[in-house]
Amino acid sequence: MQTVLYDASFEGFFTAVFEIYEYRISQPDIQREGAAAVSLFGNTHTVHTDRNKAGRVIKKLQEKLYEDAFRQLYWSFLSAQPGIENTLFRYTRYALSSSQQITTDYSNADVLTIQQTAKKMGREKHRMEAFIRFQQTKDGLYYAVVSPDFNVLPLISRHFEERYADQRWLIYDTTRKYGIFYDLNTVSEVSIDFTTSPQDTAAIYDEKEALYQSLWQTYFNSTNITARKNMPLHIRHMPRRYWKYLTEKKPY
Repeated sequence: MQTVLYDASFEGFFTAVFEIYEYRISQPDIQREGAAAVSLFGNTHTVHTDRNKAGRVIKKLQEKLYEDAFRQLYWSFLSAQPGIENTLFRYTRYALSSSQQITTDYSNADVLTIQQTAKKMGREKHRMEAFIRFQQTKDGLYYAVVSPDFNVLPLISRHFEERYADQRWLIYDTTRKYGIFYDLNTVSEVSIDFTTSPQDTAAIYDEKEALYQSLWQTYFNSTNITARKNMPLHIRHMPRRYWKYLTEKKPY
């Protein structure tokens, strides 16, 4: 087995796929740089991302797959689950070698894994879009700090760009140490040090932010009918791990 190292980008992955065919690597083990346990005496192929090579594979694959199936492939890549690159490679190889659509062949373990992983990503995307709550700083920036199970920031950027088109906002993923920033024109990825103390955080809030949060909590509590409270159902639709994002779940 030969380790194939790439830079963790989507184009880097498809460059790796191209070079596996180009160099006829028969038993590839695709790993992200920095995450692979590579033996000093092992056989390693290092990939340098090439947009032309990646584009050729992507174009061919898009010809073979329905649009929704290629979306599932991309979402599965973003999940960054252990071993997902090798699953994606086998899926890609199966698609390219088949004369028929493979996307509903759930007897194939890789097709089934991609479909299940994309579903998990879809649920996380939906929950982030529903549960993110912004806070306003003194300079008019709306920001939210999140730590989703998967890397869903690329998937939710359009939702927030369309919904908050007239506001500058930042959503920062503390797990993956990067964020998406909207400057009223475009969304871009940013890497910043977002480690602040409670005193520092309080100092950057807009003076009306505490009032807005209090009003929202009051509204939420006033519409919550105690006699109809169903906590198991509530938790099923709003798992506890998301409560830390919600203004209405903070101490009132």
